[in-house]
Amino acid sequence: MIAAVPLSEWSDFFVASAGASAALAGLVFVAISINVARILQLDGVPELGLVTLLLLIGVLVVSMFGLIPDQSEHAFGVELLVQSAFWTLVIAFLIRRSAAGLGEGGGRLASRVILPVFGTLPYLAGAVLLITGSDIAMYWVFAGMLGAILAAVMNAWILLVEILR
Repeated sequence: MIAAVPLSEWSDFFVASAGASAALAGLVFVAISINVARILQLDGVPELGLVTLLLLIGVLVVSMFGLIPDQSEHAFGVELLVQSAFWTLVIAFLIRRSAAGLGEGGGRLASRVILPVFGTLPYLAGAVLLITGSDIAMYWVFAGMLGAILAAVMNAWILLVEILR
């Protein structure tokens, strides 16, 4: 059985995640600016760029909430639930717009629809588990952060390289 680790024990992780996600978001901005003309020509790709940035900014925001001093796991869960519900709705709206320009190709489906799920839904599960006092809650939060970063990095590759093929 996994024992609950106090939120304060996650502070180094949140500091590292905040720095890494902010740096990656900056690199995505560069990737978008390098290929902005091509990105604007392709249906759904501008939305893919925004989803990618929102996934990384989501990690940054979660990390900042996690670094608020002396807050309870329950309070963090409520903050995370509100933030992740909002982020999930916005990203779902953008995915819907982006998917309209899909055409054929499984890779496009993965990058525009499936990958963002790994960076949104685990947060919701983690938030609910935090509010209910589950011992595994923070591992779901971690999964959401990891999923968001991995999805964003894969999408950044598409925005920088694949759209030029």
